[in-house]
Amino acid sequence: MFNKVKNKILLKNNIKTDEVFSILSDVSAKNIDYSDIYFQHKFYESWKLEDKIIKNGFYGVNKGIGLRAIQNEMTGFSYTDQITFSGMKKICSSVCNIFSSNILRNNKKFLQINNKSYYKSKSPLKSLSNEKKIDILNQVNYFSRNYDNRVSKVSAYLYGSYEYILVASTDGVFAVDIRPLVSLNINVLSEEKGGKREIGRKSGGIRGTYKHFFKKNKNGISYIQHLSQEASRISILNLSSKEAPSGSFPVVLGSGHPGVLLHEAVGHGLEGDFNRKNLSVYSSKMNKKVASRLCTVVDNGTKNKYRGSISIDDEGTPGKYNVLIKNGILKKYLQDKFNARLTGNISTGNGRRESYEFLPMPRMTNTYMLSGKSSVKEIIESVDYGIYAVDFTGGQVDITSGEFVFSTSEAYLIKKGKICFSIKDVTLIGSGIEIMNKISMVANDLFIDNGTGTCIKDGQEVPVCVGQPTIKINNLTVGGTK
Repeated sequence: MFNKVKNKILLKNNIKTDEVFSILSDVSAKNIDYSDIYFQHKFYESWKLEDKIIKNGFYGVNKGIGLRAIQNEMTGFSYTDQITFSGMKKICSSVCNIFSSNILRNNKKFLQINNKSYYKSKSPLKSLSNEKKIDILNQVNYFSRNYDNRVSKVSAYLYGSYEYILVASTDGVFAVDIRPLVSLNINVLSEEKGGKREIGRKSGGIRGTYKHFFKKNKNGISYIQHLSQEASRISILNLSSKEAPSGSFPVVLGSGHPGVLLHEAVGHGLEGDFNRKNLSVYSSKMNKKVASRLCTVVDNGTKNKYRGSISIDDEGTPGKYNVLIKNGILKKYLQDKFNARLTGNISTGNGRRESYEFLPMPRMTNTYMLSGKSSVKEIIESVDYGIYAVDFTGGQVDITSGEFVFSTSEAYLIKKGKICFSIKDVTLIGSGIEIMNKISMVANDLFIDNGTGTCIKDGQEVPVCVGQPTIKINNLTVGGTK
């Protein structure tokens, strides 16, 4: 893989390896603490189906170089969309002009890092013909509409990308990665007589090729069919859903995608930049209790083929398995090189950026809670009156306070230990530390949702995964419409 990336990014653009190192040497003469150069060459495409018609097909290329230098807490950064030696020299000059002093420094020897890859380096864009890609969307339309005659509209969005990454830095890193990514998003609108309408959504993705969507489960159902029918099922279910109650109740969060609440209300608060600046509710809580002893939360960039996985992060650090909270005790913050250096730590392999046009920052990869010992049945039966939230549409969180507001896309009322009927317009309100300490049961059904999770921070988007087992929160504020 190393030679394949080097040939694609350097040799085909008439750039010598020594020229990359010479640029870093020139920047190092400015008495900086650290500098890195980031090369990216990305191919991507998208296909859109709406009203039974393929309405859009798009193909694009995004390539360039980003150069960063750090001196104490000051960062100089410049980028170009030209992968050429002259382009490198131009952004080098821009960065050097930011720093005034010069000093002779001895650079470390650059070491080629043969990092382990957690996904195959095949291009999804070349894995199927355009006709086969369009067929995926047509199958979505067919399976979604055939689920129920009340399905009135189906839209679907198919996306694939393939990118080459090369990172070199003054701490001796010289590393590469090849990152494939595919995703399929489905929206279904159902309608009853009288004009009542509801939407159902489902998505799936993987670091792999489009062939993933054609794989069948043990019942002979393809992933395309499963996602399509799930979107329709949720849409139809909500047509008959009743109004949700309001108040403070026990809440059971289902396995899988409800881990997005964990991602937002807890994960972001554990990112190193927020804690270095003392902006997080988790600041100064290292080795202190921040959750129920039943809770162990990890960020794992090494999950095979998962959307959030990274063989290296965007600073060249290999992807890692990081235990953030262990049995309720805070053990680690997510770090990039910049924030780790300023706080006397080391990078956790979480320095990520959207593209060469942006600076890296601490970001999550695949973040989830580990399984417990209870069964889902035991958890449901323990609730006399409460809410079972199976999935979410989205929400908001305040990093400083940890307070959040989340809305469900699928939820049920529990009475006397039994699931009674579906409810809609359920809003969950609370704070990260509060709910983590109120978790009284954790099931043995961990599921990591390999959907199309995209994390947005400071305007940058990166692919992630979320997950958790079914959990019981003893008490949570629920906003309903009843």
